Amino acid sequence: MTSDEMKRVQAYMRTKFENDAVTLKRGGKEDMVEVFLDDEFIGTMFRDEDEGEVSYDFNMAILEFDLPTL
Repeated sequence: MTSDEMKRVQAYMRTKFENDAVTLKRGGKEDMVEVFLDDEFIGTMFRDEDEGEVSYDFNMAILEFDLPTL
């Protein structure tokens, strides 16, 4: 994922979630970035290109012990 793509996807996520604390940082792989909310790691995002079409896949794992009790 290029720096320009990261900026565009980050701007999209900030607008979509109405939260300027969403930040994308370069990950361990060329096609992956890490997604943070403030300083907390919340997931990964991968760039996928298939037949000339590009998409971005955001994956967020939620641990059961992080869930509130209702």
